[in-house]
Amino acid sequence: MTTLKNYYSTLQVNPTSTAAEIKQAYRRLAKIFHPDSQTQSADHDRIIQINAAYEVLSDPQKRQSYDRQLGLEINSYSNGFEPSIYKKQQQKATEADAELNVWINKVYKPINRSINQILNPLKSEVNKLSADPFDDELMEAFQAYIELCRNTLNKAQKLFRSQKNPSPVAGVAAHLYYTLNHLDDGLNELETFTLNYDDSSLHTGQEFFRIASRLRREAQEEMKKIS
Repeated sequence: MTTLKNYYSTLQVNPTSTAAEIKQAYRRLAKIFHPDSQTQSADHDRIIQINAAYEVLSDPQKRQSYDRQLGLEINSYSNGFEPSIYKKQQQKATEADAELNVWINKVYKPINRSINQILNPLKSEVNKLSADPFDDELMEAFQAYIELCRNTLNKAQKLFRSQKNPSPVAGVAAHLYYTLNHLDDGLNELETFTLNYDDSSLHTGQEFFRIASRLRREAQEEMKKIS
């Protein structure tokens, strides 16, 4: 009887690993062993094994079928294996994937849209106000923009706190957290400017927004590694 290859071992992951964790492991190993990497670790045979393992484990249906076969084989060769435990492990992995998808769609994407609604109009709003900061109508329009941003930010912060961040997106969540904090600081400075007309507050507010924009880009880069 031919022993089934352990694809989880090939990719150096656990059977309970999420789809995102499997993809991360594949990318890491591919960089190490790919023949085009031009390093001492390049290994043509190894990369073939890695690709074969990823082809199965990255496809939900193929992985489910493989897991059933692997479970039967382990049961045949190991008296200590309990199918019920294996099923629980698989259920846990499935639940982790579902939790990740919910966070991305219900938290990450809506917050990203909110950040855009705050960041994108800033330059235009500042330019309009610069025509005459002491014009009541222009100032009122700028204050309305700040108030709208404040309401949008409050909703985004509340949404961020509404769900636990799954472990695979810990880095993404950290960048989002600091993005929202810098937007908050930026709005505070802009509000101060509307009260005292101090240009330093306006410039500081814009700088906080620039930092927030950079942090948001870093969050997006982190997300590309996962999705």
